[in-house]
Amino acid sequence: MSDALDKAEAAVTEASANTAAVQIALAAVELAKTAQNQQPPAPAPVPARRPVGLYVAAGIGGAVALTFLAMAAALLAVAVAVGGTCATVCLLVLRSMWADFQKGR
Repeated sequence: MSDALDKAEAAVTEASANTAAVQIALAAVELAKTAQNQQPPAPAPVPARRPVGLYVAAGIGGAVALTFLAMAAALLAVAVAVGGTCATVCLLVLRSMWADFQKGR
């Protein structure tokens, strides 16, 4: 009878050990299920792209405007120089004529 009792005790010990192992396995399965049910984090929103064409057009327009402004300034400088030269020549001729007039020629 003690042999049967020893076998029963061994069976109970094995069953309790198996029960603990089964409980651990079931807990792992439950943890895996909850991990699968969780939603993955949402991807970060992509920042809105701004149209670059507007800035390129403004840059080109500004460069063209500055070019025309520089050309206008250069033409104005040439016009002032030509006008100054013409005025100087005119005044020299008039002075010479006035001197001739004063001498009676």
